[in-house]
This record gives sequence, C-alpha cells and structure tokens, in this order.
Amino acid sequence: MKKNGKRVLFVGSILIVAFAVWTALIQIVDVQPIGQNGTDIGFASFNRWFHKLTGVHMTVYAITDWLGLIPLFVCMIFGVIGMVQLIKRRSLFKVDYDIIFLGIYYIIVILGYLVFEMIPINYRPILIEGFMEASYPSSTTLLVLSVMPTLIFQVNLRLENVSVKKMICILTSIFSSFMVIGRLVSGVHWFTDIVGSVLLSAGLFCIYKAVVLLCYKPEN
Repeated sequence: MKKNGKRVLFVGSILIVAFAVWTALIQIVDVQPIGQNGTDIGFASFNRWFHKLTGVHMTVYAITDWLGLIPLFVCMIFGVIGMVQLIKRRSLFKVDYDIIFLGIYYIIVILGYLVFEMIPINYRPILIEGFMEASYPSSTTLLVLSVMPTLIFQVNLRLENVSVKKMICILTSIFSSFMVIGRLVSGVHWFTDIVGSVLLSAGLFCIYKAVVLLCYKPEN
C-alpha cells in the first residue's frame, strides 16, 4: 500500500506541476483579444478554431449544468457517512481516516474553485445570462473529475460485491466522460479551460488517494 501510495503521490505531484505550467502557458502563448469585450485568450488560434468547430449548444450546457448536481449528491453521501460514524463513535478521531481525508479533500477542491472565481484567468466565450463569467478552469469539469473518482475509489475500498463494484465503476466512468465531452462541445468554455480542469482534478485526486494509501494500516 505504502509503495503504491508513493507512486500515486509522485504522479499527483507531476500533474499539479503540469497544471501550474499549463496555467502559465495560456497566459503567454498566442495571446489574442478574441474573448468577450476583447478579453485576451491564450492559444487563441486553436481556441478560436475549436470554438467555431463546435459552436454553442445551450441545451447541452443546461443538461451538464443540472447533472453537475450529481457530484454534489456524492459529496453529501460521504458527508452523511462521516456524520453517522462521528455520532456512533463519539469522536472525530474514530471516524475512518479515509473519510476524514475525503472531507478535507473536498474542501480543498472548493477552495481551488473559489480562488479561480476571484482571480479570473480568462472569461467564457459567451455571456451566461447576460454576465461575463470566469472560465478557467471549467468548474463543472473540475467538480466532476475531482469527486466521481473518489466514488470509484471508495466503492472499491468498501464494497465486497464484485458485480456491484464493477457496475458502479462503469456507470461512473460513463457519466464522467459524458460530462467532460458535453462541457467541451457545448461551447461555454475554451478548450484550454477543460485541459486545465483535467490536470488539476487528476492531480488533486491522486494526492488524496496517495495520502489514504500511505496512511493505510492493515487490520490485525
């Protein structure tokens, strides 16, 4: 477990560094005023080409927006699990360590989202309900790819029924893929916004998984 944890931690660290590098690159490579009200966008030529290729599909945007509630529901499920354990065991330190780390992890994801909302890197290609909104990284993609892998991880950790585990993992993977592709082709984000979300969420999840594996203690 600990050996795997170190490997996953290394991968997570690389992904976080890649996200930082990517965030820097989109602010210096091929920056042109192609955004709303002439706002600058990095990798402008490619982003403009891809946006014209996909067009804008508000129905897809609305569907993925509503389905974005599912990861929040997953967070609530684990929150309830943690609360039940806390009430039954009457001590925070007796709550399963992976659940405690999961709560901390979710808080970090939320803080990351808030930071980029307060300090916009760039704005969406289109107005949303008449307003310019921060676009990088894609918040819905970040939420989905940060939360849904924890569902797969926890299911594999806690459930014994192989068939149920496999079904949940397959459905979760299909849902996550649909959400990322849907967000990508809906036209409400630049291509580079999605890439940033994938790198950040993957990096954060790997670090969470690594911490759990490194702290694992086999039962006697």
